[in-house]
Amino acid sequence: MSKHDKLLKRFLSKPKDFRYDELKKLLIHFGYIEIEGSGSRVRFINESYTTITLHKPHGNDNIIKNYAFDNAKNVLEMEGFI
Repeated sequence: MSKHDKLLKRFLSKPKDFRYDELKKLLIHFGYIEIEGSGSRVRFINESYTTITLHKPHGNDNIIKNYAFDNAKNVLEMEGFI
């Protein structure tokens, strides 16, 4: 099982401690690019112009919020990646 497969399996289990850097790796693997906005706002956009917008978490743990996780999962499902 590849690192990506393990990360995807972890993502699909909806852990409470999923970090921003893990989500970023997953989205980049699916062809998204990161565009930093003002403050902590970040957008991930792919070649079909599908956008995932979220805020980078603050603090040392970098755990993403539930609403950001759910938003990313919904978009990836709609795009057929998962």
